[in-house]
Amino acid sequence: MLRLENLSFEVNDEKGEKGIIKDISLTVDDGKFVVITGPNGGGKSTTAKLIMGIEHPTGGKIWFDGEDITEKSITDRAKMGISFAFQQPVRFKGVQVIDLLRLASGKKLTVSEACQYLSEVGLCAKDYINREVNSSLSGGELKRIEIATILARGAKLSVFDEPEAGIDLWSFQNLIQVFERMRQNTKGSILIISHQERILNIADEIIVIADGKIVNQGTRDEIMPKIMGTASAVDACFGFLDSVQ
Repeated sequence: MLRLENLSFEVNDEKGEKGIIKDISLTVDDGKFVVITGPNGGGKSTTAKLIMGIEHPTGGKIWFDGEDITEKSITDRAKMGISFAFQQPVRFKGVQVIDLLRLASGKKLTVSEACQYLSEVGLCAKDYINREVNSSLSGGELKRIEIATILARGAKLSVFDEPEAGIDLWSFQNLIQVFERMRQNTKGSILIISHQERILNIADEIIVIADGKIVNQGTRDEIMPKIMGTASAVDACFGFLDSVQ
């Protein structure tokens, strides 16, 4: 279980300290699919980076499986079972897809095992298993390979920061199918930062963050009607929801 306790994050700019995250408290229970949504610049991605240790809070605590991980490094958090997928996946020149999957799993996967992970994310394994993770791959291909590495890890908590960013509609539709399968089959928790309607629609719980604060949270059935009503109601509440039809 992940728990954020009165978490805050401030940065210094030319006008002085600016609060990005303001006293956020939330819990992601084991086995849950949770989506954090809200307007651009509201603090969603910063929250994800704080969870992974990419950024460090200026106040509050982060707990994982009952242990205080606030001061732990990215490496320590990864070893504890937290995975993180970036908005823009990292490219590794000279590293083949099978090498990346083996590194993620922590063991020497057979080619057959590695191919299974690629198949789960909708990639033809024989076309990708020996490809380099470089600029020859499209954004959608990189996204799915990154998700395959997370599946290979079998993490207790998988965090995805706006997985829809920078990909085409066809790739997005395939990603939705991948997340639906993850939701059905994963034993760990999934936390996605997103404002896409189709991702929100498969969440167990939705947390809305705006101006660095939690302004609403609850089950999908509780929250979706509030942010998917009339256009004027959406604008009045958040003014943020982008949907892919």
